[in-house]
Amino acid sequence: MFRPILFLLFFLITQSGFSQLSVAKIFNHHMVLQRGQEIPVWGSAPIGKTVTIRLNQSIQKAQVDAKGNWKVIFPMMQAGGPYQMTIATEQQQLDFSDIMIGEVWVCSGQSNMDWTLKDAFKFREERAGQPVPDIRQFYVPREVALKPNSDLSNGKWDLAHPDQLGDFTAVGYFFAKELWQKLHVTIGLVNASWGGSQIEGWISQDAMKSSSQLSNYASSYPNTWDQADTMLLQQLKKSLSQKSGKLPSTALVDILTTDSTQFQSWLKYAPPSQWDWQGIWAYRGAGFMQRVIDVNTVEQSKASTLSLGENDGAFELYLNGQLFKKGEGRADRLIQIPAGTWKTGKNILLLHQAAQKDPAWFGNGFYGEGSKLYLKFDYEPISLAGEGWRMMPDFSMPWHYVHSQNNAGSVIYNGMIHPLIPFAIKGVLWYQGESNAGRAFQYRSSFPLLINSWRKDWKYDFPFYFVQLSSFGKFPNSNQGSEWAELREAQLMALQLPNTGMAVTTDIGNPDNIHPKNKADVGTRLAAIALAKNYGIEMPYSGPVFQQVQFKADKAILSFKHINGGLVAKDAYGYLKGFEIAGEDKQFHFAQASIEGDQVIVCSKSVKQPIAVRYGWTDAPIDANLFNKAGFPATPFRTDKWKGLTDAKIFE
Repeated sequence: MFRPILFLLFFLITQSGFSQLSVAKIFNHHMVLQRGQEIPVWGSAPIGKTVTIRLNQSIQKAQVDAKGNWKVIFPMMQAGGPYQMTIATEQQQLDFSDIMIGEVWVCSGQSNMDWTLKDAFKFREERAGQPVPDIRQFYVPREVALKPNSDLSNGKWDLAHPDQLGDFTAVGYFFAKELWQKLHVTIGLVNASWGGSQIEGWISQDAMKSSSQLSNYASSYPNTWDQADTMLLQQLKKSLSQKSGKLPSTALVDILTTDSTQFQSWLKYAPPSQWDWQGIWAYRGAGFMQRVIDVNTVEQSKASTLSLGENDGAFELYLNGQLFKKGEGRADRLIQIPAGTWKTGKNILLLHQAAQKDPAWFGNGFYGEGSKLYLKFDYEPISLAGEGWRMMPDFSMPWHYVHSQNNAGSVIYNGMIHPLIPFAIKGVLWYQGESNAGRAFQYRSSFPLLINSWRKDWKYDFPFYFVQLSSFGKFPNSNQGSEWAELREAQLMALQLPNTGMAVTTDIGNPDNIHPKNKADVGTRLAAIALAKNYGIEMPYSGPVFQQVQFKADKAILSFKHINGGLVAKDAYGYLKGFEIAGEDKQFHFAQASIEGDQVIVCSKSVKQPIAVRYGWTDAPIDANLFNKAGFPATPFRTDKWKGLTDAKIFE
C-alpha cells in the first residue's frame, strides 16, 4: 500500500515539475518589442490553467491548451518604455523589467555577421564613447536539430554598455547606431548567426519540399543523427572513391611508399585549415596528411628543420616510407632532420595525425599560422603552407561526427530560427554566401527560397536586406571564371523580390582575409537602405546597378540605375578599372573604360565587335572603382549569360 502512494506522489511532483509556467526564452529582462505591430507572447504551463499577462497597462489572458501551450497577442504599441511584464497563473508568476518598445531586426548569416565588435575596426572608439543602452542584443545560442525546436535552450538581452559591447554583432551594431541616431528609438538586434554555415541549414524542410532544386534532398531527409552521420559518411566515401571507384587504403603496408601516385585519390588539402572546410566535414578522429617535397643536391647534404605547425594531438612522421619520429604536443612539432635524411629529388612526407586536443572543436588539420609550416635548410624557410597536400581519414581508429551547422540541411533553422517565430520583428539583415560560392548557380533558387519561406513562417513580408560578398581570394579573369563572382550575381538577382535591398562591399574587403574588419561601413550601408525604404528618410542607399548595354561598332555603352548625382571613378588619376570585354569567341580581354555623362563606354583594341562586358568579375575585385557621387560602389555584373563554373553544382 505504501509503495503505490509513494509512486503517485512522485508522479504528481514530476508532472508539476514538467508543467511549470514558462515563456519563450526571447522574452526576458531588457527585451525590445516591435513598435507599430501586434506583439505575440507565448509559452507553456499546466494544461487547463489560465495565464494572465500584463504589459505596461495592457492585460491579456490565455487558456493553456491540451499540449500545454499558451499564446496571447497584445495590440500594437508606440515606441517607449521602460515597461514591466508579468506572466502569472494562480500558483506562479514571472516578472520582467526594463522592457522597451522600438525597432527589432534579426541579424543572421555566417561569420561576417557573427563577427563581434571587439574584433572589428573602431571598437576602441565605440567602447570609449558614450554608452548607448538604447541598442540591445539578444544572442541566439548555437543549436542544431533535425526537427523544429519549440524554444531556445537559453538566452538573454544585453545592453550596449562598455562591458558587453564587444560581444555585439559588429555589422548589426553599426546598423543599429545609425538607426538610433536618426529615429531616437530603442533598437533591438536578434543575433542568430553561425560562422561557416551554408544557406541550406537555414531553410526549413517544408520549404525545401516546395523547391524543384531541393525537394529531392528534403524527401530523403534524415530522421535521426545516426542517419545524418551515415549520409555524411556516404558523401565522404563518394568523394574519396571518385578516381579509383573504391575507397583508398590507409593500411601502412600500402601507403609507406616512395610512389606519390599512391595518394592521388586522397582529397586535396591546403593548410593551415581545419579539414572541415576542405571536404571532410565534422569528422573527428585520426587521419593522414601527405606532401611531396623536392630537395636538390646541395640541400640533400645539409641538416634541416621541419616545422609542422600547431596541432597538439599525437603524431607519427614518416619520410620516404620510414618512421622518422613520434610525438605529441606543440613542442614536438619542430623537428631537426640530420644531413643525408632527405634524398635528392622528390621525397614523400607522410603524417599520421590525431585530432587536435586544444581547442577540441578544431578536429584534424594544421592549426595556427601558415608561417609555422615550413622546411628550413641554411637559408630562408621553404613554406609548406597552401596547396600541395593530400588528406585522408583513418577509419581503422575510433572516430565520430560532431553535430554542427552543416551536417544536414534545415538543422540551424530548426534550432535557431523556428523557436523565434512569431516574435514580432521589423525585418532581417543577412550576411552569408561565402560557404555557398561553390554552388553559386543554385543560390539563385535557394536564396529567394529562404527569404520567401521565412516571410511565410512569420506571416509577414518584412524587409530583407543583405550584404553582397566582399573581396577575398585571388584575381582570376573572366576566362578563368570566379565562383565568388557568380555568387554575387545570384545575390544581385534576389533584388527582384519585393522589399529587398543589398549593400555592396567589394571596395572594403580584404583579399587576404575572408573576414574584413571594416564592419562600420557595412552596417552604415545597410542602415541607409532601411532609413530610405522603411523610415521615410530621403537619402541615397545604393551604388550604380547595371541596367542595359548597347553595342555600337567596337564599343559597349553601359547604362545604370541609382547613379545618384552622377558616376565617378574612385581613383586619384581618374582611371576607371575593373572592366573586361569579349567578342564572338567568348574570350575576354581587359578593357579601357570611361565615363561619359551617365554612361560608361568600354572598348579594347583586341575586340573589334564586342558582344559581352563584365565588371568586377573575379574573387577579389578590389580594384573595381565605379561609384556614384553619393559614395556608393557599383555592384559587379556581366551582360552575358554564358555558362559558369557552378551551373551543375547542387546541394546533396
